[in-house]
Amino acid sequence: MNLPISFEFFPPKTPEGAQKLQQTRQALYAHQPEFCSVTFGAGGSTQEGTFGTVKEILEEGVSAACHFSCVGATKATVRQQLAQLQAMGVKRLVALRGDLPSGYGMGGEFHYASDLVTFIRAETGNAFHIEVAAYPEIHPQAKSADADLQAFATKVRAGANSAITQYFFNADAYFRFVDDVQKMGLDVPVVPGIMPITSSTQLMRFSDACGAEIPRWIRLRLQGFGDDTASIKSFGLDVITDLCEQLSQAGVPGIHFYTMNQAAATTEIIRRLTPA
Repeated sequence: MNLPISFEFFPPKTPEGAQKLQQTRQALYAHQPEFCSVTFGAGGSTQEGTFGTVKEILEEGVSAACHFSCVGATKATVRQQLAQLQAMGVKRLVALRGDLPSGYGMGGEFHYASDLVTFIRAETGNAFHIEVAAYPEIHPQAKSADADLQAFATKVRAGANSAITQYFFNADAYFRFVDDVQKMGLDVPVVPGIMPITSSTQLMRFSDACGAEIPRWIRLRLQGFGDDTASIKSFGLDVITDLCEQLSQAGVPGIHFYTMNQAAATTEIIRRLTPA
C-alpha cells in the first residue's frame, strides 16, 4: 500500500491472549505500520495492560501510540502517567474522554477530551504527537451535527496534531466531515478508521454501542448469511477493500485499522490494495 497505515490493538486479558497478540503483531509488522495504538479501558481500567502492551511494541522496534482517557482522572494521576509514558519513550498519544461507566456522573477534573489535550500541551509542550477521535457519523451523545463539529474544533485548537475517525462504511460521511473541518479552517489530517468485517454479531453489537451506521444493504446481506462464517468473511473483505479503494483514490492521509487483535482480515485487505 502506498498510504501510511496504522493498527489498533487492545490489551490482552490472559497469557494466551498475550501470546496470540504477539503473533498478530509480528504478522502485521510486515506491512511497516507508521505506528500501532493500544486502547485504554473505561475509567482507565486496563491501564496496566495498556502500558505493558505499549512497552512491548516499542521494544519490538515499532512506534506505539498509547490511548489515554480522562474520565474520572485527576490532574495528579494524569501528570504521573504522562511522566511514565515519556520515560518509556512514547511519542504519540490518542487523547480521549473515554466511556462513562454506567451510573457515573461527570466526575473527575476533566470533562472533555479537549480539557485533556489542553493539559497535556501545558504539561509536556510538544513532547507528544496528539491524536483525537473524529465522528463522521456524529458522536452518539452529541446534541447536533454542528455541536459535534464544534467539539472537534475545540480539540484541534487545544493542540491536537491529527485525528482518527470512528469506523464507518459510508465513504460520503467521511468526505463530508473532512469538507466541514476544512471549511472551519482546521488544518489537521483526519485519518479514516477502518473495521474489517469478520463476524456479523460482533459488528452489530459494536455498532449499536458506538453509533456507527451499518448501511441497510450490508446488514441484510450479513443477516442472510446466517452462521455461514466463510461467506461473512468473504463478503466483509469485498466491502472493506472497496471502501479502502474509494478512500485511497480520494487521497486520504492514511488508514487506521481496528484489528480486534486479529491479523488475517487486515492482512488480506492490505494485500488486495497493494499493486502487484
